[in-house]
Amino acid sequence: MGGVTRLLATVAALIADRVRYEEKAILLASRRLSFSLKQIDAKNIILELRRKRTKEVDYDTALMRCVSFYRGLHIAATLEGYGVRVINSSSTSNICGNKLLASVALERHGIKTPRTLVAFTPEAACRAANMLGFPSVLKPVVGSWGRLIAPLKDEDTAEAILEDRTYMYPLYQIFYLQEYVDRPPRDIRCVVVGGEPIAAIYRYSPPGEWKTNVAQGGVSEPCKITTEIENIAVKASKAVKGEVVGVDMMESEEHGLLVHEVNHSTEFKAAATTTGVNIAGEIVKYVARSRRR
Repeated sequence: MGGVTRLLATVAALIADRVRYEEKAILLASRRLSFSLKQIDAKNIILELRRKRTKEVDYDTALMRCVSFYRGLHIAATLEGYGVRVINSSSTSNICGNKLLASVALERHGIKTPRTLVAFTPEAACRAANMLGFPSVLKPVVGSWGRLIAPLKDEDTAEAILEDRTYMYPLYQIFYLQEYVDRPPRDIRCVVVGGEPIAAIYRYSPPGEWKTNVAQGGVSEPCKITTEIENIAVKASKAVKGEVVGVDMMESEEHGLLVHEVNHSTEFKAAATTTGVNIAGEIVKYVARSRRR
């Protein structure tokens, strides 16, 4: 980190469907670092499925920053078919974008996570909720910003919510239930770039809320990257083969730090503005270092 580093001009692409703080910061950092980063609007992309690159794909490395999980996943997979190096890969996106697949990967690598049960009918899900005890939490396997996450306060509430999900898209009929973790009203997000934790923050729930998402009104403050946080963040990023990720952890009073999510298109505005770390610059430098030549 430190001061601005001059890089050799080259060609890579930033692919996004919405230009947020993060994408603006990355583009600005690329200009300051003299790194050629082509901005591409994912909503306008047309890709032909063929082995040879078309003239529109004139880059060999792509930084994937799509808000839409499915759009980003399928663009990444198509570009990889051309031989383009995508950061993060379609495999990483697929794992991180699906809470069930992410939990399996984390558990396989010995990373502590909240107790999780999966069921495939409302009746089985009700039994799972009783096994976890109340309150517990129902989460969609695909979703972001806390959408469709529901606290199951008691058996009657669980039955009503689970029955309601049967009328939704089949993906929401994969019932992913987690224990309610006894924790402070905050969680930790650690941003990892190229296997190195570079910034961490506490994210506090807004008044009257239990979710800690800053985009939903939570507040943040700097968090020191302890040896424990560093080890867990690095291990979690490796578990999903992530190159630029945000690792979210909860401080369980009983079990210590538990990883509850790894974000493959992580938002880092709060982490950058709260800690003063030039996260965008570190991402650009990583893309430049890892570009295929």
